Amino acid sequence: MAAPPSDPAIRVLLIEDDERLARLTARYLAHHGVQVRHESDGVRGLAEALHNRHDLILLDLMLPGLDGLAVCHQLRARCDVPIIMLTAHGEEADRVLGLESGADDYVAKPFSSRELLARVRAQVRRARGRVGPGRRPLQVGRLTMDPATLGVSVDDVACSLTSHEFALLYALAERAGRVIGREQLLELVHGNAEQVFDRAIDVQISRLRRKLGDDPARPQILLTVRGAGYMVAGAEGT
Repeated sequence: MAAPPSDPAIRVLLIEDDERLARLTARYLAHHGVQVRHESDGVRGLAEALHNRHDLILLDLMLPGLDGLAVCHQLRARCDVPIIMLTAHGEEADRVLGLESGADDYVAKPFSSRELLARVRAQVRRARGRVGPGRRPLQVGRLTMDPATLGVSVDDVACSLTSHEFALLYALAERAGRVIGREQLLELVHGNAEQVFDRAIDVQISRLRRKLGDDPARPQILLTVRGAGYMVAGAEGT
């Protein structure tokens, strides 16, 4: 499970007020080659995130000073660092709020350390532009995507997406004109569909539409096929 030596070290900021959990998590991640900086409240965590470089933020939902949702909102307004939200009970409402606030992923407590490590590495790979072998620039209708830079534009107007949003959109765009079911889409993006709740994909698609300027009432790029899933419209507006 140790990170390959050719990979640059992963720098993670853990914002968590449970000192014991933070200590155990940091120890496990460090054992697998991940450098961890820990802050125990939202105010200090936000300041650290904005003033120093990190590859990923692990962000607890319930924090003193400034809660995780507020921290996530402020980070998303100013940077695109991947964010994994840590939710206390796995409540669907908490997970929806986290995703709507701009989190790339979530892990419900108590979580598996191995799963957390896998999700951290997956998010960092995407953010570093290594979203998988053979990924190439795509142009589908009005949409252009470049995996090397995580660049996205619609009608030559740049859109700012997180690494997870990019991976989700790319999975659809490279299958343009084909309907992809929720479970298949979640597997393509997460690697597995376990512990994923039904509304997660709907929240993420809604957020993507807003960023792409796609009218949710009459979308032209990201289409919903009722009862079947989603698809990116083909070049002819399929």
